Amino acid sequence: MNNKKEKKLGKLFTPSVIISLAVLVIILVCVCFADLLAQYDPNALDIGNMLKGPSAEHWLGTDKTGRDIFSRLLFGGRTSLLGALGVVGISIVIGVPIGLFSGYHGGKLDSILMRICDVIVSFPALLLAFVFVAAFGRGLFNAILALGIIYIPMLAKLTRSLVLVEKNKTYVEAAKSISFSDTRILFTQILPNCISTMMVELTLDLGYAILDLASMSFLGLGVQPPTSDWGAMLEEGRIYLTTSPLCAIAPGLMIIITVIALNIFSDGIQGYLDPSQRKLPSIRSYRRLMAKLAAKKAGKAAE
Repeated sequence: MNNKKEKKLGKLFTPSVIISLAVLVIILVCVCFADLLAQYDPNALDIGNMLKGPSAEHWLGTDKTGRDIFSRLLFGGRTSLLGALGVVGISIVIGVPIGLFSGYHGGKLDSILMRICDVIVSFPALLLAFVFVAAFGRGLFNAILALGIIYIPMLAKLTRSLVLVEKNKTYVEAAKSISFSDTRILFTQILPNCISTMMVELTLDLGYAILDLASMSFLGLGVQPPTSDWGAMLEEGRIYLTTSPLCAIAPGLMIIITVIALNIFSDGIQGYLDPSQRKLPSIRSYRRLMAKLAAKKAGKAAE
């Protein structure tokens, strides 16, 4: 048993997954301890040091108002990650119960809820987010709320599909036979068996939420000045891309690195949970295996 567990963990903790996890941990630590790591107040203006290059005082230089880019990058990461967690949190709180009850009970309620989800999913995500923000008003909270509403149908449909598979299994029939209520069966029996698959989707959604929030801030619909955010920093720095490239490159790289690390980590989790997604053996390993099989056949033929 221990050997099997070690082999499964070995398939999960591949070099790419380990590197992505290490990158995510470093980013999270830097963001959580931004107050200790930041050299300057992220919103402090210094007109005398506008658009300065990297130096011992300002590791990544300064922006158009003399604010330290490194400090704003740390606090902007906190805003971006917390915002993405808020988006995913809204989709979990509303989407998971909808998927659970829709898939378990079925009927007209299921049809109505799924048709509403289909309508929402049919619209481009950012376009629909713009409509919601136009209705709610600009700001980080409204952007999080708008994207959270858009992410609900995707998670609800995934949860429903998982419930449709689980509700016909023996353990659900056993729970019914001992008079468990439907709500208890859903949240104590079925939901725990769906969490592992849902984790893969939630990890991907976290990366998408970072990108979508950055896009909305880039367009001026998300974070409002002077609050720092990777998308807002990218928008502020794009004008100075030729004269002071770090103003735009630094936040852009942070978005890219974080999203790629999340995607690789999500692929690792999916490969661990779903055997069909695991990597095929290399050509060299395949040839060795075929050679062994041929040798065995030759041995049997000789006997």
